[in-house]
Amino acid sequence: MMAEGSLEQRFADGMGQLLGPGFPEDIALAVSGGGDSMAMLYLAHNWTRAYGLRLWVVTVDHGLRPEAPAEAAMVAEECVTLGWPHATLRWHWDGQGNVQDAARRARLSLINRWRGSIQHVLMAHTRDDLAETFLMRLARGSGVEGLSAMAAKRTVAPHPTRLPLPTDDVTASHAPPDQSRTVADVPPLPGAMQLIRPCLDLRRDELRHYLRSLKGRWVEDPSNDDPTYERVRMRRLLALLEPGGLGADTLAATARRMARAREALRARAHSVWQDLGQEGRTATTPTGEILLDRDGFAATEPDTQMRLLAAALQYVSSTPYRPRAEATESLLDRLLSGGAGTLQGCTARSDGSSISICREPAAVMSLTATVGDGTLWDHRWRMFHRDCKGLAIRALGEDGWAQCRDRPEGAPPFRSARSLPSIWDGGRLVVCDAMGIGPGHTTQLRPMGQAQGSFANFLLSH
Repeated sequence: MMAEGSLEQRFADGMGQLLGPGFPEDIALAVSGGGDSMAMLYLAHNWTRAYGLRLWVVTVDHGLRPEAPAEAAMVAEECVTLGWPHATLRWHWDGQGNVQDAARRARLSLINRWRGSIQHVLMAHTRDDLAETFLMRLARGSGVEGLSAMAAKRTVAPHPTRLPLPTDDVTASHAPPDQSRTVADVPPLPGAMQLIRPCLDLRRDELRHYLRSLKGRWVEDPSNDDPTYERVRMRRLLALLEPGGLGADTLAATARRMARAREALRARAHSVWQDLGQEGRTATTPTGEILLDRDGFAATEPDTQMRLLAAALQYVSSTPYRPRAEATESLLDRLLSGGAGTLQGCTARSDGSSISICREPAAVMSLTATVGDGTLWDHRWRMFHRDCKGLAIRALGEDGWAQCRDRPEGAPPFRSARSLPSIWDGGRLVVCDAMGIGPGHTTQLRPMGQAQGSFANFLLSH
């Protein structure tokens, strides 16, 4: 029997709130080998004795440190001792962009592809992580959205490809449910992934004490003491602020209050969108644009204007993050003055009675793909055409526009049409639904961050 208020009881209570009362049969745990994630593994292991769930443990080796393979092997050995299957997924950085941000996104993407039909993946973020993130975002001048607490439960869309992970990049004792049942070596596309953070109310030092009490194993990542990393600097700052009453507990509580305010602001933006906005489409086909009534938008309070504009830019560009506040404010000023501008791979324009946000042509002109069964292009368009398999998918461009001589009523104008997905046979335009080329019903808009839905849903969830 667990003592009232013990770490194990608090973990069990959190799991009950996040997953109960109808618990799934299988859950996955992302375990790096560090103290937080190893403590979560032991807590979950002990918790399953009462609830009977199956655990599937996964470690992502980012290939950035020579110690990483040995750390993954340690997790695998401990899983053998505990009796749970384990997989190591290897990532190969292409050298592009910020490595820490790329590693975070790759970790989610790899786990999403690996998990099969498992819906719930546990991550070991703690109250200290929440407070450190608050300070990092405060230093960047973030508002309510940025300062809000990371969610204890977050939905992530299914990975857009059904192709399995390369076998050379996976070491696994067992495949997750449904991964072994394939059709032509292509596993079924699962539903959305739920990221579960059951340790957000637990402190890092509590988890270390638990590990020591169990004589559990874990490794210390030397980068956790490297001040070149922003999180390490904030961790040290947090220790200095603690005596003055600005410790992890206080900052975490503030972040949670910000999260409540965020929900209210999201609801307000959603209500304004329902009154003033629409997603662009022809009679039969979406065009991917976001359209807002100009006068109504100008009369809306600034915070909601900012929220709608930033969300529209993220939605149209299908990027993980919204643009920085300063850049969004600058673009908003230009739009309210009747001008136009580009930001985050999008073009925004105030034109007549409406404000439009569409994909910037220059951002997609180099993107190409090959038509298959629902090929994803620009992270948001699925292309279906059984008679066009093997042909090229690319943006319509100026040369495609020139071939669209009989444009249907309601077709998008030149400035936004150039970035539409289209199918080509060499230099000949074969399909562009929105421009009336081809049989129609070939192009499907896949909203960013979800398998299906709308910008209205996106506003409520991002």
